[in-house]
Amino acid sequence: MLRILTLITGLALMAACTQTQVYEPPESLGEFKLRVNYAFADKAVQGPVSRDATPNEWTKAIQNAVDIRLGRYEGTQEYDLGISLEGYMLAPPGIPVIYNPKSTAIVLVNVYDVKKKEFLAKGKQFQVLEDTTGGSALKGSGHERTKEEQMSGLALKIADRVEEWLAEEHKENGWFDKRPDLIQPLESVEVTQNPT
Repeated sequence: MLRILTLITGLALMAACTQTQVYEPPESLGEFKLRVNYAFADKAVQGPVSRDATPNEWTKAIQNAVDIRLGRYEGTQEYDLGISLEGYMLAPPGIPVIYNPKSTAIVLVNVYDVKKKEFLAKGKQFQVLEDTTGGSALKGSGHERTKEEQMSGLALKIADRVEEWLAEEHKENGWFDKRPDLIQPLESVEVTQNPT
């Protein structure tokens, strides 16, 4: 029993060292610039043992996290993001060590190219789990965090995962490469000869 508790504590401390931070170094996103950040939560399915949360609370949490993470890029090409919360579970207080549920959320993400008037992606699905801290590993998230803390943590994980995904697509598929129509040609100057 002591070995198991030691292992759990060690894993929890390791996880705590790799928590998602609000401000992390930016990714390579080429000419990406966020124009509009849509978030929808009206159709989200709440897990059976979840704490209650309103669609408005979720919308604000997700939009705030996405604005912080993706609103900092200042490229020359505009894109809209739409994130739909499909389901969630905000962990209630459990039984320390024995039953410690983790909060989770499932989202679908759309990326729209404003200039080209077309979607780069529709309905890309992500599931995120909240970060574990030393305290939440032993006591449980429901004892350690308020509902608002759980929601903001999950929203940050969503924004972080979307940011990483966009960087992957940019690297592998050139999503945010500078378009040819934005590369200005050199001006041609007419040269006249002096008749003398």
